[in-house]
Amino acid sequence: MCLTCGCGNEDDVRVVTLDDHTHSEHDHHHYDHHHDHYQQDKRSSDAVHRHDPGTESLIIGEAILAKNDHLAQHNRDWFTERGITALNLMSSPGAGKTSLLERTIAELGHAHPVCVIEGDQETTFDSERIRRAGAHAVQVNTGAGCHLDAPMVQKAAAALDPDPGSWLFIENVGNLVCPALFDIGEHAKVVIISVTEGQDKPLKYPHMFSVADLVIVNKTDLLPYVDFDLEIFNSYTHSLNRDAEIMPMSVKSGDSLSNWYAWLKKTASTD
Repeated sequence: MCLTCGCGNEDDVRVVTLDDHTHSEHDHHHYDHHHDHYQQDKRSSDAVHRHDPGTESLIIGEAILAKNDHLAQHNRDWFTERGITALNLMSSPGAGKTSLLERTIAELGHAHPVCVIEGDQETTFDSERIRRAGAHAVQVNTGAGCHLDAPMVQKAAAALDPDPGSWLFIENVGNLVCPALFDIGEHAKVVIISVTEGQDKPLKYPHMFSVADLVIVNKTDLLPYVDFDLEIFNSYTHSLNRDAEIMPMSVKSGDSLSNWYAWLKKTASTD
């Protein structure tokens, strides 16, 4: 169980590849060194757990995040060494993450290598959609877990084995809370919200919006039919994160998608 947010069980996590084979952390040599560090950190946190029961909740919670951050940096270094741009896509369910990826793959995949790690509690529906769109993908099923973490991404990246220079999109589990807490080794965090969710989401979920590098406001084609004020949303977001770039668009109509593509190319060139 994740002691930070109380979700999931490590034994429930499954990484599903094209042949539906579940890979363990021992299946790929790329990350063996990282895995050794991970196990050492785990033993250290277990020792702290036994030492002082009176403070174990705080110390173990900190140890879990420290262990995750340590491995996340290894992930990031591994991506950077290979020229892979890793992007963490986060949103509530139904905001349009998978649809955005499908259209991006269809329109840019022929000119640039793209691959995807799909995170969901169950099913391989989204990874199948990504494969049909024309990109390599692996599915991470978290069971009761409500977010991806660095060890999950480590295993999935080893199974996916992205080509050097790829764009790696990591579609996190649909949730506006827990994914913001866990560094997974990405180079940038992208938060996607749809106008149907309401303009007050930044104030309701401040941590998510405070860590975003880019906030995509999707489904702008529905603005005439919903109560959503883009200026108010922008002010709420920038009150938490003055540096966040806000990008309204409609994945369905294609309106302003060119801004997303330009941001991708700029981000990849600066990694």
